[in-house]
Amino acid sequence: MKFSKELKAGLIAIAAIVFLVAGVNFLKGNSFFGGDKIYYAYFPNSGQIAPSNNVTLNGVIIGKVMTIEYIASNTPDKKVKIGFSIAEKSIQIPKGSRIEVGSLDLLNKGMLLYLSSDLSKGFVQPGETIEGKLSVDMFSQVKQYADPISQKVQAMMSSVDKMVGSLSAFWDNTATSEIEGSMKEVKMAIKKLGNVANQMEGFVADEKIKFDKILNNVENITYNLKKSNEEISSIIGNTKKITDDIVTSKYKEVISEAKESLKSFNDVLVKIKNGDGSIGLLLNDKQLYNELVNSNKDLQNLLQDLQKNPNRYIHMSVFGAKVKGTQLSPKDEKKLKKILDSIPE
Repeated sequence: MKFSKELKAGLIAIAAIVFLVAGVNFLKGNSFFGGDKIYYAYFPNSGQIAPSNNVTLNGVIIGKVMTIEYIASNTPDKKVKIGFSIAEKSIQIPKGSRIEVGSLDLLNKGMLLYLSSDLSKGFVQPGETIEGKLSVDMFSQVKQYADPISQKVQAMMSSVDKMVGSLSAFWDNTATSEIEGSMKEVKMAIKKLGNVANQMEGFVADEKIKFDKILNNVENITYNLKKSNEEISSIIGNTKKITDDIVTSKYKEVISEAKESLKSFNDVLVKIKNGDGSIGLLLNDKQLYNELVNSNKDLQNLLQDLQKNPNRYIHMSVFGAKVKGTQLSPKDEKKLKKILDSIPE
C-alpha cells in the first residue's frame, strides 16, 4: 500500500506535535504522558524555588514543582501559592501532612514532603491544599551562626585597635628612656643576686663542715648506743622483771589484807554509829555526854576550892593539938597529893 507524500507529511507533523507536547509537559515537571496528581500549598514567600524543581519524600524524588503564583490579596503568611505534582500513583497524602520549601543540598532547592502518621483523618485529594512551611536553608543557618561570631570579631578588632593606639601613644622618647632605666635596674638587681649567691655559696661551704662534724657526732652516739644495746636490753629486762615481781608477788595479798582491814574498820564505824560499845555510847548517848561534862566541871571547881582553902578540908596538928576536920588515912593522903600534883600551875 503506497502512501502519498502529503499523507506521510501529515503523519510526521502529527507525531512531531505529539512529541512536542509531551516534551513540553516533561520539561514543566509533568510525567511524559501527563496524568500526575496536583496539590497546592501556601507560603509567605517562594524561598527562591522555581518550576520544575524536585519534590522529595525521604530523599526520593516523587514529583515536580508546577506553578508559582503570587496572590496580593492573601494574608502575609499566604502570599505565594505553589502547585506541585506527585507522579507516584501509590503515594497518598494523609491529612495533617506538611510540605516545606528549602535546600535539598548545597546548590539545589526543592520541596520536602513530610507525611503524617495519623491515617484516621483521611487523605488529601488532588487539587486540595496542604500545610506549607519555609525551612531555613543552609546559607541562612550559616549566616545565623556566623553573625554573632562576626560581631564578636569586630568588637575584638576594635579593642585591639584601641590597644595598639594606646601603645603607640605610650611608646615615645619618654617611655623609651624609662624602659632603658628599668632595664638598667634589672641588670643591677641581677648583679646583686649574683653577689648574694656567691656569699651563700661560701656560707654553705662553712656550714657544711659544721654539719659534717654534727653527723660524725651523731654517728658516734649511734655507734655507742649499738655497743651498749645488750646492756640496755638487760637493764630493761631487769626493770620488767622487777615490775612483774612487784605485780605478781604479794600485790594480791596486800590488796586482800587492805580490803579486810577496810571491811573491819567499816564494821567498827557501823557499831559506833549504832551505839555499841563505850565509844558508841559516848558519841550517841547525849545524856552520858552531858553528865561527863558536868562531872568534869564539878571536879574542876572542887580542885580550885581545894587549892584556895585546903584547911577547909584537911586539918593537921603538929604538936599533938586537936585535929580538926576530916581525918585522912595515909593512903587517902597519898591519893590526894597525887591529884594535887597533877593540877597544872
